[in-house]
Amino acid sequence: MTSLIAALPMYDWPEVRAETDAQWARLRDALRDVGVDAPDALTRDVADLQALWRNPQLLLSQTCWGPMELGLADHVQLVGQPSYDGIEGGQGIFYSSALVMRRGEGALQTPTGQPILPLDLMAGKRLAFNSPDSMSGIIGLARDLAAAVKNLDLFSARIETGGHRASVIAVAEGHADIAAIDCRSWSLAKKFEPAAAGLQAVGWTAARKGLPYIASQAMSVDTVEVLRSVMESQLN
Repeated sequence: MTSLIAALPMYDWPEVRAETDAQWARLRDALRDVGVDAPDALTRDVADLQALWRNPQLLLSQTCWGPMELGLADHVQLVGQPSYDGIEGGQGIFYSSALVMRRGEGALQTPTGQPILPLDLMAGKRLAFNSPDSMSGIIGLARDLAAAVKNLDLFSARIETGGHRASVIAVAEGHADIAAIDCRSWSLAKKFEPAAAGLQAVGWTAARKGLPYIASQAMSVDTVEVLRSVMESQLN
């Protein structure tokens, strides 16, 4: 039995787990066909993603550029970038985050790839965010605000929720007023999270590279090259 592990936690909502499992099954079988001992199933319900991503047995996972910039890049190898084509706010390997508020509290905006920041509307509001190392949830927004000569002090409070879905719910239920939700998570929320029906995108962050696929630094160069080739053929 293989000791290698694989996990795709970033968009693994319960409603799409069958689709995620089917995607992994295709990748697993293609990897095994070329001699990589890929695990039968994805690792799930991980309490510590940082430990998972730093595990030397990590064959494949997906992370965020926030953790990568904060030190994770020293422990992993970049395998590739997903495509966000077909998702509002996405184009190729680039994505924007939707700035969501309750319906009626701002004008609906469509993404352009450039930051759309309704600063007057945002001022004094309570910001819900998934985690402090999230590029899509807070770091990218902070950088866009800095480019507009503003900062996160624009908000009256910052409320960490633990996940994009939880941020959507927090805004919808009135525990927060605004959240930055990456475009794929926002697309999932509109399909599967009832609370999202009461929200709309009143702004967007600038387009940035999407959530990268990674492998442990301990994986051989040959294994990573095979991973890249298989993922290119199976996912594109």
